[in-house]
Amino acid sequence: MPTLGTNLYDAIIIGSGPGGLTAAVTLAQAGQNVLVCEQHEVPGGWTHSFTLEGYRFSPGVHYIGGVQPGGHLRRIYEGLGVSQDLEFLELNPDGFDHIFVGQERFDIPAGKERYADRLKARFPKEAVGIDGYLNTVERIMTNLSRLAAVQSAADVVKLPSRAAPIVQWGLRSGQDLINHFVSDPVLKGILAGQSGDHGLPPSQVSAMVHAGVVSHYFDGGYYPRGGAFAIPRAFVRALKRAGGDIRLNTSVSRILIENGRAVGVQLANGEEIRARQVISNADPEVTFGKLIGREHLPGKLRRKIDKVTYSSSALSLFFAVDMDLRAAGLDSGNYWFYDHADVDTIYQQGLTGHVLEADAPPGMFLTVTTLKDPSKMHAGHHTLEAFAFVGYDAFKQWAGTETAARPEAYRTLKGQLAGKMLAALDKRVPGLREHLVFCDLGTPLTNEHYLNATHGNLYGIAKSRFQVGPGAFPIKSEIDGLYMVGASTISHGVAGATSTGIAAARTILNCRTRDLFTQNGPDLKIYPSEDVSQWPEHLQKRIARGLGAEDLGEA
Repeated sequence: MPTLGTNLYDAIIIGSGPGGLTAAVTLAQAGQNVLVCEQHEVPGGWTHSFTLEGYRFSPGVHYIGGVQPGGHLRRIYEGLGVSQDLEFLELNPDGFDHIFVGQERFDIPAGKERYADRLKARFPKEAVGIDGYLNTVERIMTNLSRLAAVQSAADVVKLPSRAAPIVQWGLRSGQDLINHFVSDPVLKGILAGQSGDHGLPPSQVSAMVHAGVVSHYFDGGYYPRGGAFAIPRAFVRALKRAGGDIRLNTSVSRILIENGRAVGVQLANGEEIRARQVISNADPEVTFGKLIGREHLPGKLRRKIDKVTYSSSALSLFFAVDMDLRAAGLDSGNYWFYDHADVDTIYQQGLTGHVLEADAPPGMFLTVTTLKDPSKMHAGHHTLEAFAFVGYDAFKQWAGTETAARPEAYRTLKGQLAGKMLAALDKRVPGLREHLVFCDLGTPLTNEHYLNATHGNLYGIAKSRFQVGPGAFPIKSEIDGLYMVGASTISHGVAGATSTGIAAARTILNCRTRDLFTQNGPDLKIYPSEDVSQWPEHLQKRIARGLGAEDLGEA
């Protein structure tokens, strides 16, 4: 489509998360004139990385599924050509997720059948239920694409009989799905152990979302080599190759609406840029409440914005240790620590300020990024990231303060919370605190500032039973010319958000998905986290010389 006028673009994308960058790259490769506006100094949204005192952290990416041969995300990366600048590391296939329920440990392996066999070996009396549960999860996801044609919750009953699992579970919770098949409390805790990947109590999350998380990792977990920033870096390179543009440190203050249609954006500096389409990677409150304004919304949309709820937030602990963590028994897998088998209660507490009053967080997630990717080592130290869920209201009193000048009470609380988290982790990994060389803590306010996330949310709108599918936000919004991508639309996480960018481009271009994959990128390279000797020689030499991963950069 031709460009008309000095500042007229075919599409302006607000935000450079995986949904926004995917839409931008796909449209640019189709010949459109595309501009991405990103408020932060680096691209990526939740897939960005940052460095503190030489240590690199990636707050929003800890593992990804679907990049194995034949995987959905792999097809996108290769089809868009970003695979030429992107490599992945396979996490420990014998346990990419380690679930601790009390003192009991269960390692989730790659492969649905291996997972089933391991569960049945530990819980032989639940064998029939285990098979029923995992097979139902698989059937739900196999048939879930049929929901694309559903326009309202009432239409679910009109689905064909072969989509029976969706009809049966479409309006039920993840806990309902678990309880239907198994009864052992510890087994229930294990099956709910990945709930941090959607952030809701199992009793509140949609069974569809729960099944989506479980099935997403049936073939294991993977980590981008170099850290999360490798993903937006690859997309920005592809965007520039296709003639698109990205502006960093560029905040959008308003979406311009004329005669009921989105016609461009106004930047924080007052500059107006016109476009045929506007695509927002911001969440609904930012998009509709702030950038447009409730007073300009149709009544039905305004009411939806007013009642929507957002996913939980978290305390994010970024730290480094001068300790041999592999000798301490850790590996490239993720660690989910739960004090007891009632995982649902732990996540309910995670929606509140419970962790502020408790002696220790009752549930935590820990990842050692330098065991996932040894090239991330700095000064011979391991970097780790740990998370405990917390509600935004616990920090709301400081929401209006400047990020660099928060009150002393806020800084004191951060120190106390970091201490609680480290003490709890030290019980699981003895000696961890003694070897601490760096530590910093992020709160919901951190997420709100750097990621423009309403209430510091992690996953867009809450993935409850009535806020997914027809209850989520559509790709093509109620406002002509305005499109939505990201975690509050079709799905969340890196793979889910990436798919929303494909959906937006497909809608705008009025084409089939396969028509978008024109670049014929090289096969996506995957190396094992657990065996650096299988990495290419030049990467082994970099690690041996202590050079670590490539320098940060957006292009």
